[in-house]
Amino acid sequence: MKILTLDFETFYSQTYSLSKLTTEEYVRGDEFEVVGVAVQVDDAEPVWCTGDDETILKFLKGFDFENNLALAHNAMFDAAILTWHYGIKPKGWLDTLSMARAVHGTEVGGSLKALTEHYQLGAKGTEVNDAKGLRRLAFGAEQLAQYGKYCENDVALTYALFMEMSQDFPPFELRLIDLTLRMFSEPTLYLDTEVLKKHLADVQFKKRELMNKTLIERDQLMSNPQLAELLKSLGVVPPTKTSLRTGKEAYAFAKSDEGFKALLEHENPVVQAIVAARLGVKSTIEETRTQRFLGIAKRGALPVPLRYYAAHTGRWGGDDKLNLQNLPRTSPLKYALIVPDGHVMIDSDSSQIEARTLAWLAGQDDLVQAFDRGEDVYKIMASAIYGKSIDDITKDERFVGKTTILGAGYGMGADKFKAQLQTFGVNITKDEATHIIDTYRDTYPKIPKLWKKAGKALEAVRDNVMMSFGCEDVLTVEGAKGIRLPNGLYVKYPNLRMQANEENRTETMYDTKKGRAVIPTRIYGGKVIENVCQALARIVIGEQMLAVAKRYKVVMTVHDAIACVVPDSEATEAMEYVEKCMRMRPKWAEDLPLNCEAGYGKSYGDC
Repeated sequence: MKILTLDFETFYSQTYSLSKLTTEEYVRGDEFEVVGVAVQVDDAEPVWCTGDDETILKFLKGFDFENNLALAHNAMFDAAILTWHYGIKPKGWLDTLSMARAVHGTEVGGSLKALTEHYQLGAKGTEVNDAKGLRRLAFGAEQLAQYGKYCENDVALTYALFMEMSQDFPPFELRLIDLTLRMFSEPTLYLDTEVLKKHLADVQFKKRELMNKTLIERDQLMSNPQLAELLKSLGVVPPTKTSLRTGKEAYAFAKSDEGFKALLEHENPVVQAIVAARLGVKSTIEETRTQRFLGIAKRGALPVPLRYYAAHTGRWGGDDKLNLQNLPRTSPLKYALIVPDGHVMIDSDSSQIEARTLAWLAGQDDLVQAFDRGEDVYKIMASAIYGKSIDDITKDERFVGKTTILGAGYGMGADKFKAQLQTFGVNITKDEATHIIDTYRDTYPKIPKLWKKAGKALEAVRDNVMMSFGCEDVLTVEGAKGIRLPNGLYVKYPNLRMQANEENRTETMYDTKKGRAVIPTRIYGGKVIENVCQALARIVIGEQMLAVAKRYKVVMTVHDAIACVVPDSEATEAMEYVEKCMRMRPKWAEDLPLNCEAGYGKSYGDC
């Protein structure tokens, strides 16, 4: 197959641009106009075309996209234009921006300019800066010709960048990039406007009620101790931080505190509204998300925007200001996501995949076998905690066992475990929390040993040496490159070093980036195991997605779940096939026991 590299140049202005609008809003907007497009076939010279839509379509039809691969930088944008405006669907999509996220994370930057400079491939032009506010017919002949040269150069740079990054890039991951892009560029789901309107009215009514109350009780909202008690009454553990002024623990309720801002996306809209009021935000996340859904519904089907390799563990993230990854579990918005007539959605969730992966990775064979036999591992854990037979374990005790299995596997201490249980309305003493954590570590001793091994792996990364760890040495430290995963990509820890903290204790730190800010981040053995377990689980989900996609249209993935759309007549057969795919064991972990829960319905909420 040939690689057809392309790049669209489009009208933009002060108010109509990708910095002001989402990709979906921009490409479907009334002001949208293609100024021109350049296409390059493999390593041949790129060709530029400008003109009206009919001219552009005729030009594009001259290339056999349907039987070849299309390549772009930030292909979500170009794929939307090619598919929505010109009805052309390539055989597959390649995207250098997605590849760069997997290869470089945030170390180099995602722009074509930053990446081509990093690989020393050439210079990106600046003509786009002079095109602001210009419709196609407003360009002078010479300026338009120069713009075409600029576009051709971008295409050539993109192809050169792809050739550089693709040398060691896993073909498996290229297929996942294509699948991710098609969820957006070839939308299948629709939005129920009646459900959305009702939900918006309910959210706004509840917010007004709450705001009226908080206006009367503003002291409660602005007082840290009183706000903390209000959050606790709603089942939320107030976020804390160490005060730079006093050195003591204090509530983290400032606009710059990430833990507090994260509560804007809490599944309880009341919590969202309280935090929004304290921060001075006019709209809650639930409100703006519903309004955004309504806007999309007016324009057509729902493109599902997912950011490939959003986290350094490889997990997908939300994109295009529409984070479906954080859609609250009980949100009525789930019922607004509907399938076309004659179809149903199947949603299948991989059961306890991280806990299963952890047990397998540690070689904790008794726990692996318990999972494999379908035993109730939560009751087994509770039995060890409470010293009772499995048959005598109560529902509440089983819940503590469940929280332990799912939460204590990455080195969590007693204080944090106690706080975690408190968020679920379960109050225990510090001594009880210590007993539970100690019991977990004594019952499954190979898991703490794995944490220590991961600590040695960090030393190997820092000292630029090689080592392997995990079941069957599935993970390999390749010096400063990081920890190599079985898919050929890496979990990275840039600028890994020893550094003294505020209490003058030496800790292992690495750098993460958020925008232009470089944030020192603490890392330790248990956290490394959390990272690699998430990364391994993500590889498993990716393999399962590709297997499902061989027969049915995958429309979404949320954490450890896969959603696809199938014909009504095949619902039962399709669900059996999806469940079979979700229980597939990877070749690199043939003893890893996998299971799933699945359901289907006419909306996401019905599954």
